[in-house]
Amino acid sequence: MPSTLIRNAQIVNEGQIFRSDVFIKDGFIAQISNTIEASADIIIDADGKYLIPGVIDDQVHFREPGLTHKAEIYTESKAAVAGGITSFMEMPNTNPQTLTQELLEEKYKRASEVSLANYSFFMGASNDNLEEVLKTNPRNVGAVKIFMGSSTGNMLVDNRVVLEKIFKESKMLIAVHCEDEETVKANAELARQEFGEDVPIEEHPKIRSVEACYKSSSMAIELAKKHDTRLHVFHLSTAKEIKLFRNDIPLEEKRITAEVCIHHLWFDDSQYAEKGTHIKWNPAVKSKTDRDQLFQALLDDKLDIIATDHAPHTLEEKDNTYFKAPSGGPLVQHALSAMLEFCHQGKISLEKVVEKMCHAPAVCFQLEGRGFIRKGYAADLVLVDLKSPWEVSKENILCKCKWSPFEGTTFQSKVTHTWINGHLAFKNGHFDESQKGQRLLFDRQ
Repeated sequence: MPSTLIRNAQIVNEGQIFRSDVFIKDGFIAQISNTIEASADIIIDADGKYLIPGVIDDQVHFREPGLTHKAEIYTESKAAVAGGITSFMEMPNTNPQTLTQELLEEKYKRASEVSLANYSFFMGASNDNLEEVLKTNPRNVGAVKIFMGSSTGNMLVDNRVVLEKIFKESKMLIAVHCEDEETVKANAELARQEFGEDVPIEEHPKIRSVEACYKSSSMAIELAKKHDTRLHVFHLSTAKEIKLFRNDIPLEEKRITAEVCIHHLWFDDSQYAEKGTHIKWNPAVKSKTDRDQLFQALLDDKLDIIATDHAPHTLEEKDNTYFKAPSGGPLVQHALSAMLEFCHQGKISLEKVVEKMCHAPAVCFQLEGRGFIRKGYAADLVLVDLKSPWEVSKENILCKCKWSPFEGTTFQSKVTHTWINGHLAFKNGHFDESQKGQRLLFDRQ
């Protein structure tokens, strides 16, 4: 692998911004210094740009196997790399669902062949696969995923006895989607009675309500506390849930952590009229008050990670009536640019964005040798130009579904370079696909 010298970068790392050079050799960060005189095969002048650790997205749906008309590991990892995401963790609700160790390893094999970014895949839980769940290797699998709310097929875990066993017996980090299924079903039936099948999209946050979220997340936390389980709660969407989480201890000491997704920070229910089902997610985008309080909880460290929940569907699928339109949307290519836009607006610091998108996922999941700009760490790095406006359009969308809820939005910041394990995979709109990403490893037994 060619060596690389990045000169004159403004490095954003561990709460500081400082000018420095970075020398990359054999895929790792070999030196960080004000002036590096080492000869290198590739020299990049980063004057005026900011160098950050690669973004780690702990929640994506890349749709492979079985749903590849929507997305593929190759296409979505490519979009992720263009957006500054160097590592992703993918969910088990594919077809077939990832409910056995054999199916899990098949996904890893496929990623080793096609993924441009580093990768991990979560083991899925159901009401009847506890034995398979308990075989999961904590060293090379990110987490066990439990859908404590709607999911496709057999992945809704709604049996309290099964949940107790998983929380008690699993040595893995458990990651959960929390929405109470019975509450959602009852709300949906009430909406049907009022509107028939033509339910307005504005009813979505009422159907997938605050109460549904809180009832489920509070139960997950109750189980985690009871069994001292390492728990991570995905995509918080309500202000009410914030009080369930702590900010009085360091992240490294937390047994229960939480995240917020880009769409719950950017959108609110006033935008359903304009965006329609294109901003239909589970959990639902809710009120401006929810959005603003989630943002404050992120700044206050009650919420630990910013993720995407990238979940693409085709436009044909999305442009449908309420009950027929699936929930989810593509976000990996634009997540970092969206958060940098908040920096321009003065809502969050650049250092905090890096903390929540790069450092915190590495700490929460105990990733080995990634998430920071440190000597000896993998050279997963992203160079961003904060003064390079661009507009999201169908012509520059890279995910397979070819649409985005951000279409028409102008971002002030652009990712110009992305390194994966020291390999310059993306440079000014062009890709070098000669090397693939690596399987993520975790510093735990």
